[in-house]
Amino acid sequence: MVDKIFLGLLIFIPVTLFLRYLHASSLMVFFLAALAIVPLAKYIGEATEELSIYTGPAWGGFLNATFGNATELLIGIFAIRAGLVDVVKASITGSIIGNLLLVTGTAMLVGGWRHKKQEFNRTGSLAASSTLLLAVIALVVPAIFLQTAPDIGVKIIDELSIFVSIFMLIVYGASLFFTLYTHKHLYTEDVGKYEAKWSRVKSIFILLFSTLAVAWMSEILVSSIEPVVASFGWTELFIGVIFIAIIGNAAEHTSAIITAMKNRMDLSLQVSIGSATQIAMFVAPFLVLVSLFFKTQMSLVFNVFELAAILLSILIVNLVVSDGESNWLEGVQLLMAYAIIAVAFFFHP
Repeated sequence: MVDKIFLGLLIFIPVTLFLRYLHASSLMVFFLAALAIVPLAKYIGEATEELSIYTGPAWGGFLNATFGNATELLIGIFAIRAGLVDVVKASITGSIIGNLLLVTGTAMLVGGWRHKKQEFNRTGSLAASSTLLLAVIALVVPAIFLQTAPDIGVKIIDELSIFVSIFMLIVYGASLFFTLYTHKHLYTEDVGKYEAKWSRVKSIFILLFSTLAVAWMSEILVSSIEPVVASFGWTELFIGVIFIAIIGNAAEHTSAIITAMKNRMDLSLQVSIGSATQIAMFVAPFLVLVSLFFKTQMSLVFNVFELAAILLSILIVNLVVSDGESNWLEGVQLLMAYAIIAVAFFFHP
């Protein structure tokens, strides 16, 4: 039944393209493009879950985070090209807290409701969480630097952002080497008990096709943001942190829930926490470097409220995963934390 619903939602892809060709209302095109991305994200998540049966949870989680975050990365590139740097930063913030609180929380709630207690590798989860704490340091330092040296030129801030971005990418590469090679034993599970529904070739084909389609829909979505701001009075901060972040995280959300329901919490956390890590340590610094090729350059200076939301999200997730097991109550706690932050961003000017 659920598969038929997602299959039916694919109709929004040609409908979005048709209405855009007819120069229909930008507001209508924006929401139709968002709806079109949802089923595509679901198929990205399902394809990477199928591939994880062939490759194991470490590579499966990495593939899901990478292709799931392709939406976020592409939206970011198109937004920078359009000069919407604040939207990009907000979507990065939203993706980090969304993956940590909304995605992980929903997965723990749904999985914990079916299984009284779910266990996962504590060391592997904490390794990802400590990398996220390093990301906070990398994001906080430029902001503090600007606060303590307000007369410094924009050029210095941009140069600092470039250096910090390079260091972040180095650490992200090291974390991948840790996960996929030197300590891959921390992320193993008995994949033999899971039967693949798709062949390896079919999974790769669906993954690539869905990612390309998401890229197309993302470009349309970004081009329609400004009319939405004007029509609803939403701030670019709220649109980036909540709306675009949720759309961008649709793949991870779907995969994390499905795998948690199957009691595959190692893979589920590899998807959610791994995706947040990739956003912070790869997507954000990569977009800083990509922005050098556009008219508007992006820095790593986030506002204080965004940084506080990221830090608090990381701290509560670290506490939840510290014992190597989860239940539905912890899922509810993470979801309530997300709801509190989301409401605050809605009222934030």
